[in-house]
Amino acid sequence: MVELTGGAGEHLKPPYYAVIFTSKRSVEDPAGYSGMAETMEQLASQQPGFLGVESHRDRDGRGITVSYWADLASIGAWRSHSEHLLAQQMGKSVWYESYHVRICRVEQAYSFPG
Repeated sequence: MVELTGGAGEHLKPPYYAVIFTSKRSVEDPAGYSGMAETMEQLASQQPGFLGVESHRDRDGRGITVSYWADLASIGAWRSHSEHLLAQQMGKSVWYESYHVRICRVEQAYSFPG
């Protein structure tokens, strides 16, 4: 699991929004995918309203990325960012067999500090 970035950590205070992106990777262009994923994480972290991200992918290519945002407008702006649009197109044509996006408002959050 990748730690939250953007200084958010476990200290995010609700309410905020979570974009849950689950996917099944294709076997195509793993180097290109890795490079683009890194670029997108860096670019997202510079966007207004970005709070953090965490991600995991298993050996079979199934993955989940959860990004955290202050509001729906920030999510919409990121979705339509020109470089993110290019990554989305490449994802559909090359990198993913399938994916699902869910957007949720987080009303309550808690953790175990261990």
